[in-house]
Amino acid sequence: MLEIIVFLPLIAALAIGLGAPARFSALGASIITLILSLVVAVQFNPNVEGSYQFESSRTFMDMVGFPTLSLAFGIDGISLVLLLLATLVMVAAVLVSPQENEIKGSSKLYYLSLLLIGGGAIGAFTSTDLFFLYAFHELALIPTFLMIGIFGHGENRVRTAWTITIYLGVGSLILLVGLIMAVFALGSATFAIADLIATAKNPETGIAASQQTWIFAFLLVGFGILVSLFPFHSWAAPAYAEAPAPVAMLHAGVLKKFGLYGLIRIAMPIVPEGMAALLNVLLVLLLGNIIYIGLVTIAQKKLDRMLGYSSVMHMGYVFLGLAAFNQLGVSGAVLLMFAHGVSIALLFALCGWIRKNYGTVSFEELGGIASQLPKLGLLFAFAAFASAGLPGFANFAAEVSVFFGAFQDTGESLGWLQWTTIIALWGVVISAVYMLRAFRNLFLGTPEKKMATPADMTMTARLPYFLLLATLIAVGFVPEILNQFIRPAVEGLFLVTAG
Repeated sequence: MLEIIVFLPLIAALAIGLGAPARFSALGASIITLILSLVVAVQFNPNVEGSYQFESSRTFMDMVGFPTLSLAFGIDGISLVLLLLATLVMVAAVLVSPQENEIKGSSKLYYLSLLLIGGGAIGAFTSTDLFFLYAFHELALIPTFLMIGIFGHGENRVRTAWTITIYLGVGSLILLVGLIMAVFALGSATFAIADLIATAKNPETGIAASQQTWIFAFLLVGFGILVSLFPFHSWAAPAYAEAPAPVAMLHAGVLKKFGLYGLIRIAMPIVPEGMAALLNVLLVLLLGNIIYIGLVTIAQKKLDRMLGYSSVMHMGYVFLGLAAFNQLGVSGAVLLMFAHGVSIALLFALCGWIRKNYGTVSFEELGGIASQLPKLGLLFAFAAFASAGLPGFANFAAEVSVFFGAFQDTGESLGWLQWTTIIALWGVVISAVYMLRAFRNLFLGTPEKKMATPADMTMTARLPYFLLLATLIAVGFVPEILNQFIRPAVEGLFLVTAG
C-alpha cells in the first residue's frame, strides 16, 4: 500500500512528461493518493508503540564493507500524520492550479513538478531507510527551484530561485555530513533507521557524548536551514512570495516539515545527549524565529511576504515543542506541524486567488474586498484566525500542548526552557497583530484606487479551500483525531531515547 502511495504521484509525473493530459493526470493521481492514505489511516493500529506498520523492504545494494541499502517504507503515528498532511495539501495545490491554457509556458512541466514535490515529500516521510529518506527530499527540491525560476512572480524570481538553490543546497550538504558522521560513529552495517536507533541506544555501541554534540550540531544546522531556523531563514520569505501559489502551499505547508521530522526521527533518538548539550543554543535561536521574525512580519506591506515570514515565525513554536523533550511537548510539535501546514497552505491559496484576480497583493493598493466578495472575506478570516491560534482550530490545540509541555514537571524554580516559553508567548500577540492588520487592510475600508471587482468564487472553486478549512476545524474541535496516532509513536520514541 505505501509503495503505491509513494510511487503513484511519481508515475503520474512521468506519464505527464510522456504526453498524458497534465491537469487530469495530476488531479487523478493526487486524489487517489489521498484516498489510499485515508484507507491506511483507518487500518492503522494506534495502540502499537514504537514500531512501523505497513512495512515493505527491497534490498537495493548489499556490498561488503558498505552499509546495506534498501528501498524500505513504513509508518508510525508521526509519519502517518505527515503523510495525511502531504496528500491533503497536494490535492488542494493541484485544484487551485491554473487551467492548462492559462499557464504561460509548459503546462506539463508545471503539473509534473507539483507531483514531484508532493511525491518526494511523501517518500521522505514514509522511508525507513536513511539514504532514501534523504534522497526523496532532494528529489522534491529540484522541481521547487524550477517552478520558482520559470513560473514565479516578479522580476527577481530567477535570482530568488538561485538563492534558494544555493541556500538549501548548502543545508543539504551540511545535513549529509551530519548523517554520515552518525552512521560511521555507530559503525552500522545498514541504513535502516530502526537498526541505527537500536545500535545507538545500546551502551556498548552508542555514540560518545562528545561526538553526539558535534553530530547534533551538524544535524541542527542542516535540518535548521531546511526549516528556516533563525538565523538561516532569509531564503524562505522571498521564495514563498515569488513562487506560484501551489508551490508555496506544498513547500511551506509540507516539504519544510521534513527538517523537523528529521530531528524527531533521527537526531532525538540517536544523539539525545548532543541535543541536551546544545539545548540553550536552540532556545535562543527559536526565540529569534518567534520574536524577531514576528516583528519583521508585522512590518511587511504585501500579503505574500507577510505570509512567508509568518511561516518562518511559526517554526519557532515547533522547535519549542522539541526543546521540551517530553511526550506532551513533542506530541504538540507534531500536531502543530500538521496544523501549520494546512493553515499556511490555505492562506497561500487565498493569496494566489487575490493576486490572480486583482493583480496585486499590496496592502496599500487593496481594501474593501469583503464588501465586494463576502465569501472570500469569510474564508480569509477563518484562515487568519486559525494561523493566529484562535480556539476551535487545530493550531490552538497544538500550541497549547507545546506550552504545557514546556512547563511539565517544572520544579520550584523556572529554568531556561520555561523563561523561553514565557517570552515566546508574546508571539501569540504578534501573530494576532499582523493577521488582523492584514485582514483590515485587504478586506475592510475602501481601496486606494478604482479596481474592477472579480466574480466571487463558485462552489466548485471553493472546494479546495473548504477542504483545508474543514480539516483545521475538525482537528481543532477533536484533536484526538490525530493525537490517537501521535501519542503512542511519541511514547515509543521516548522509550527508545531512554533506552
